[in-house]
Amino acid sequence: MATEQTDQWLQKVFEATDRTAQIANYDGWADSYDADIVRVGYLTPSVLTGLISRHVPQDAGAVLDAGAGTGMVGAILSVLGYRTLVGVDMSDGMLARARARGIYAELRNRVLGEPLDFPDGHFAACAISGVFNAGHAPASSLDELVRVVRPGGVLAFNIGEQAWIADGFKAKLEELVAAGRWRLLTHTEPYRTMPLSAADGHFTAQAFAFAVA
Repeated sequence: MATEQTDQWLQKVFEATDRTAQIANYDGWADSYDADIVRVGYLTPSVLTGLISRHVPQDAGAVLDAGAGTGMVGAILSVLGYRTLVGVDMSDGMLARARARGIYAELRNRVLGEPLDFPDGHFAACAISGVFNAGHAPASSLDELVRVVRPGGVLAFNIGEQAWIADGFKAKLEELVAAGRWRLLTHTEPYRTMPLSAADGHFTAQAFAFAVA
């Protein structure tokens, strides 16, 4: 069936046991990623750019696309009028595809969960699409992402159902609220991220928008 190639790649990236394997998988997938992921009805980029456009004016300042991949989120934000886009991703193959779009002011190879070389409060907003899933970026990534977004700025992200408890995301969100580092603006209902995928169409995620304190 038409989604078989996508499902095969999804299996590879979700079953990778270390960062080297994960990077190799995304490098290998980069050239066909956009077509493959659209084929399974991937909803998250549209959901997150909807949250950004609801809460962040176009002229608010630079927007960080964290885990930018091929730049699907950036492409939608660019259409919506956001002009200063900065992306980070750990895959050079994915970054090459994002760079080819010609919409990013800057792209850097960086790993979420490690320190980011941006000043405190540098960004007006941050979008994190499809990164907080089982075996991907850890919940601790949020500490650095909150740091680089200015007070009043917005973080919009989704969290996969498998990672919500098992990977500590529920606890991290609650910790950051309790510490007064951010406040919840809104969240979506759970939604199927890839509803046309034969293998993974049943998996759900929930998207959130928080304002940095």
